[in-house]
Amino acid sequence: MSVTRIHWTGLPAAARAAVEAHTGPVVRADTASAGVNSGIAATVTTATATLFVKGVPAGHPQVRTQRREAAINPYLPAASPRMLWHVQAGGWDLIGYQRLTGRHADYTPGSPDLPLVAHAVNELQDTPCPDIELKRAEQRWASYAGSSDASTLAGNTLLHTDLAPHNVLVNDRAHIIDWAWPTRGAAWIDPAVLILRLMEAGHTARAADEWACEHIPSWQPAPHLDVLAFSRANAAAWDEIARNDPQGWKKEMSRHAHDWVTFWSDRSV
Repeated sequence: MSVTRIHWTGLPAAARAAVEAHTGPVVRADTASAGVNSGIAATVTTATATLFVKGVPAGHPQVRTQRREAAINPYLPAASPRMLWHVQAGGWDLIGYQRLTGRHADYTPGSPDLPLVAHAVNELQDTPCPDIELKRAEQRWASYAGSSDASTLAGNTLLHTDLAPHNVLVNDRAHIIDWAWPTRGAAWIDPAVLILRLMEAGHTARAADEWACEHIPSWQPAPHLDVLAFSRANAAAWDEIARNDPQGWKKEMSRHAHDWVTFWSDRSV
């Protein structure tokens, strides 16, 4: 469920005061244009520092995802932005993050960003999954798996599960951001998620598969039938997303998910 985006000055005075207790007086705030999951998302400048502030109303359902972000942050790879503070005030749940400069990743075929993205994903896959409460892949996709056994999605890898290009910032390297859905599961799930985003950016299913085989070690040995079961469940999830909120890009992602199922069903093991 999306949140209506407001500007810094639209926050209640008590919420702004709670932020400034950590930052000092804010002299400038620039609202981010990307993303739909935060009611406030702004680059905030004080006399001594610049940081990124995001938040949601404390009573909004999205507050659960923000609190998941706060819980997972200490365990993320060094390239992910560090959480500086987390406060609740004025009816808002607010997080301050280390500010990263960069642009959203380019996933189009031949993009020089792709090796950087692969490096970031592999760095994440090498990061120990913390012993904290996390969503489990076999639970997240169970309702979409139909007759398939969702237990094949189980594993102990820390997954991002939403590797859209707007969730990856690029400068001299790629940084995975926006950790609303950290999940514990099989390592090959994140490459499977990324493949659909590569298709969205213009790769064919075959080209995306070949790229993942070459650049992400967990992908090539992924069990064929397990990937097929996940792919069908993920296509069902995208169908539901597109039905509930039929924006063009969501319907396109549903189509890519089904095209991928067709390709993977015919792919030689």
